[in-house]
Amino acid sequence: MTGADYLLPFRTKLRSMRTESFGADPAGARMERIRRSPHFVDGVFQNPVGARTRPSGSTVEFAKIYFHKEQRARRTPTGTVPVHATTLADLAAPPATGLRLTWMGHSSVLAEIDGRRILFDPVWGERCSPFPFAGPKRLHPTPLSLAALGPVDVVVISHDHYDHLDLPTIRALAGTDTVFAVPLGVGAHLERWGVPPSRMRELDWNETATVAGISLTATPARHFCGRGLRNQQHALWASWAVTGPEHRIYHSGDTGYFPGFRDIGAEHGPFDATMIQIGAYSEYWPDIHMTPAEGMRAHLDLQGGRPHGVLLPIHWGTFNLAPHPWAEPGEWTKDAGEEAGQAVAFPRPGEPFEPAGKLPAEAWWRAVSQPIAHPWRLPRGAESVAETSRGDMDLAGER
Repeated sequence: MTGADYLLPFRTKLRSMRTESFGADPAGARMERIRRSPHFVDGVFQNPVGARTRPSGSTVEFAKIYFHKEQRARRTPTGTVPVHATTLADLAAPPATGLRLTWMGHSSVLAEIDGRRILFDPVWGERCSPFPFAGPKRLHPTPLSLAALGPVDVVVISHDHYDHLDLPTIRALAGTDTVFAVPLGVGAHLERWGVPPSRMRELDWNETATVAGISLTATPARHFCGRGLRNQQHALWASWAVTGPEHRIYHSGDTGYFPGFRDIGAEHGPFDATMIQIGAYSEYWPDIHMTPAEGMRAHLDLQGGRPHGVLLPIHWGTFNLAPHPWAEPGEWTKDAGEEAGQAVAFPRPGEPFEPAGKLPAEAWWRAVSQPIAHPWRLPRGAESVAETSRGDMDLAGER
C-alpha cells in the first residue's frame, strides 16, 4: 500500500465534511460580474494596499505562545461576562435622537437610524466554525434571541468569515422579509442558504444600494475572505458607510489599517458614530486586523483628522481569536480614546445607547479580567527591564 492510499480516505473525509456551513463558490453570472470588477486581478480579489493574509513568523513559535497554559488563561474572562439584562425593554421605544446602537457582541450591532433598523454582521451561533463541535465558542450568551429582536430592514455583511457570516443566523433571517447587503461574491453563500436573489444587494467597493430610504455603500477594507481549506479569494470583503436622512454611521468589518480611511471619510463622512474593529490583532497578522491604537487612528481619519462623533469598539470580548489577553482591547482602546480626546462608548453586550446622549463609559471588563499588562503605555526606551517588570502590570480594576 502506498502513501497515497493512506491519504485517500482522509481526502474523502475532507470532501464529505464540506457541508452547507462552507457555503458556495460563485458561478455563472455572479462569477462573470466578479471577473469584471476592477478589484479582481490575476484571478483573485486584491486589497487596496498589499497585505499578507497568512500568519507570518514561525508557526512553532506562535503555537508555543497560543497554547501556553498561563497565556490561555489570560485570553478568557475569569467569571461571567456581564450581559445587559433589559435589552428587549430598552429597545421597545424608538431612539429619542434618531440614532441608537446596540452592540450584541463581537461585530454584531443593531443600528436604529432615522426610523430604520440595520443589523451588522449578525452572529447568534454558539461557535464561529463550520462544525458545531469544534472551533471558538462564544464567551457570553447573546443578549436576546433573534426572534425577540423584531423586524430588521437590512442585514449588512462585511465578509464571509465564520465570525461574521453565521449559517444558523442567516437561515433564521432568511425566513423574514429583510434585505441583505453583502460584498460581491458573498451572495453565493446566502443563495445556497435560502436567501432569494431578489432580497440581496451584492456590491463591489464604492457601489451603493438604497433600501427603505437608507443609503448603504460598500467601502474598501484591507482583509481577505474564505470559509474552507480551498480559498479562491472569489468573495470580496468590505467596510460599510451608511447614510440616512439625518445621520451617518460606519462599520469597519475586519481590516488592517490603510490610508484609504481618509478617502472614505472625505467621501461619506463625517460620521455620527463608527463601529471599529479593535480586537483579534497580532504581530503574526499585522496587515489584516487593527490594534486599538490603529483603530483609533482609523476613526480619526474617517472624521477628517479630528475627534468627532462616537467610536464603538467591536470585534472583541465574545470569541477567543488571538493571542492577546481577553480584556486588552477594551483597556487599550480606553487609553487611546483618552489620549486622543475622542468619545468612546463601552457598552456591555446588549446595552443600547444613543451617540448624542449619555455614553456607557464604565470599564465593565475589569470585574472579570485577569491582571492586564499595559505595554503601550511605556515610554520608548525610558525604563529598564527591571523597572518595567512591575510597572507594566496592573490589576484590571486598579485604574
